[in-house]
Amino acid sequence: MPTTLESCENFYGTKDIYKLFNVEKNAEEKEIKKAYYKLSLQVHPDRVPEAEKEEATEKFKILGKIYTVLTDKNKKAIYDEQGIIDDEDDDSFGATWLNMWKQFFKPISSEDISNFEKNYRGSELELNDIKKAYLNGKGCINYMMEAVPFMAVEDEPRIAEIIQKMIDSNEVPEFKAFTHEPQSKRNRRHKKYAREALEAAEIKRNQKKTESLEQQIMSRKSDRENSFLSLIDKLAEKYGNDDADDVVDFTPKPRKSKGGSKKTPSKPKERQVKNGKVTKKSTK
Repeated sequence: MPTTLESCENFYGTKDIYKLFNVEKNAEEKEIKKAYYKLSLQVHPDRVPEAEKEEATEKFKILGKIYTVLTDKNKKAIYDEQGIIDDEDDDSFGATWLNMWKQFFKPISSEDISNFEKNYRGSELELNDIKKAYLNGKGCINYMMEAVPFMAVEDEPRIAEIIQKMIDSNEVPEFKAFTHEPQSKRNRRHKKYAREALEAAEIKRNQKKTESLEQQIMSRKSDRENSFLSLIDKLAEKYGNDDADDVVDFTPKPRKSKGGSKKTPSKPKERQVKNGKVTKKSTK
């Protein structure tokens, strides 16, 4: 099983955790936390297509592990002195990496992401990320697509213009991987992101269908409850009695004869005892 630093190099191209977080060795905890939040947003398992969840989960766990090292004085001292990270507590950490994220940050809504994206595009932060990704990836646009938040194929002309200005001003060197990218490589990348865009759109449609179904169920439930309450109101209106002195008379009413006149109840037959026997005595 690879160590944290080996995994870090495998997924992020460096074993330097300060370089990965883009912070100085003497950075304050709030700076480290901000860097962790920014990086983890890019690989959060809930924000990637299903096919990429496994890799994103590993990347996310690595960032969490590094965050615990940078914010723990003892672990940080060991890394600074020996360049190693203690992986003995990986088992316990593996069960809590997502809980740690939830404790640090509030749940991310679509609106939060959308607002962040609007403020990010064209900002100084985006320019720094573009420059860093260009240098670390040596001009590889595929690498930049993974490293720069929200970068999509539609952004390539805009990003190319930004990089070209940096090259012209000698701010960055010219990499042929960027300025002379093969058309076949570009086509493969565009096909990949077009496919992922379709998958993401399908996921959103399914989510909307599910939400719509839940809304229908809740609406029907509400209608049933309202109908029941309406029925109760009608019954109360029909049979309810506001006068506490009124008493409902449950005494049976005399039955009417076929001719419409009231039928007079017959007198009960009397009984008498004669010679020790009970006999009926009719009364006239």
